[in-house]
Amino acid sequence: MTESELVEYVRQAILAGLLVLAPVVLVGFAVGTLMGLVQAATGIHEQIVGLVPRLMAMVAVLVLVMPWMLEQMVELLRAAAGGS
Repeated sequence: MTESELVEYVRQAILAGLLVLAPVVLVGFAVGTLMGLVQAATGIHEQIVGLVPRLMAMVAVLVLVMPWMLEQMVELLRAAAGGS
């Protein structure tokens, strides 16, 4: 394996990791923003009120997209193993 191949594999791994994590992070961001707006509108400023819905939404998305996430990681590993 040459140095350029190694750099390409690392680049692909980083991009695949970002792609796989994007749905969970984006849902967490969206729910967190929505809960922040709700808290600002109602005057409730408890941290747990914003944390619990965000965690529940992120876990739900994680469960829903887990097969896709695993498929993406398997494809990355097969490409890396087939290329060597």
